[in-house]
Amino acid sequence: MADTTTYETPGEAQFGDYVALLKPRVMSLVVFTAFVGLIVAPVHLHPLVAFCSVLFIAIGGGASGALNMWYDADIDAVMRRTKGRPIPSGRVTGGEALGLGLALSGISVMMLGLSANWFAAGFLAFTIFFYAVIYTMWLKRSTPQNIVIGGAAGAFPPMIGWACATGGISIESLLMFALIFFWTPPHFWALALFMKEDYHNAGVPMLTVTHGRQVTRRHIFAYTLVLAPFAIWLGLTSVGGPIYLTAAVVLNALFIWRGWQVMRRTDEQSYGDGHKAEKSFFKLSLYYLFAHFAALLIQHWVGV
Repeated sequence: MADTTTYETPGEAQFGDYVALLKPRVMSLVVFTAFVGLIVAPVHLHPLVAFCSVLFIAIGGGASGALNMWYDADIDAVMRRTKGRPIPSGRVTGGEALGLGLALSGISVMMLGLSANWFAAGFLAFTIFFYAVIYTMWLKRSTPQNIVIGGAAGAFPPMIGWACATGGISIESLLMFALIFFWTPPHFWALALFMKEDYHNAGVPMLTVTHGRQVTRRHIFAYTLVLAPFAIWLGLTSVGGPIYLTAAVVLNALFIWRGWQVMRRTDEQSYGDGHKAEKSFFKLSLYYLFAHFAALLIQHWVGV
């Protein structure tokens, strides 16, 4: 999920500034999808073990956010959306963010291994590395496919949750991964359509910068078409059922329709109404993912 949080003006560092380093809005989605992956798994954990597992996955997600903010401080200082973050605003130093990120990474991985299993802990360690190194340090600044490939980092949490319960991987967890993985590009590209100047000024090769808005609109629509079969396929596995399938069909029909509307837009139309359709699609994308995982949870609890 894109972090669109705004922050206070520069001043003395407060506890909230260190919390902001962990990207709590993004972490909330990590926690929720990991929780769903753990709950719908066929192996039921003791409630205390389940709670600790989700807690340490959340801490690992926060660690990734802190490492991302440490490395991206130069970019954040240029972008209007992020220049008020703790590091570019001067309230927290880069060294503090790096130290916090590394410490939380080690704690989360070790404690997840002790509370759940070491396969899940290794998976969490790989996810932190993928987000902090593969995406943040390499892909983000080098290719317009940054969001496409880097989106895997945000798609791993439900697989980690599933691994906490089962100690492995299955078709169900892979499809939960695919749901987030193919959702991520249209979600971020919709944001980039009305934040293009920020990415351009920061030198980030987002698709809108390298190929233009019209190409980006076509890519958004294409990904809504690719995404739908995976979302519906998940409903045909052991974790699916009529409740989830109904939600998936409705949500994906709406997502494709809104993607089609965005694709048909011109730059003149977008500028004329303040990117109304693009912002509407972006907001829908937030509800889209949450609703799918909520439907999985309801389907599991209802058991029909």
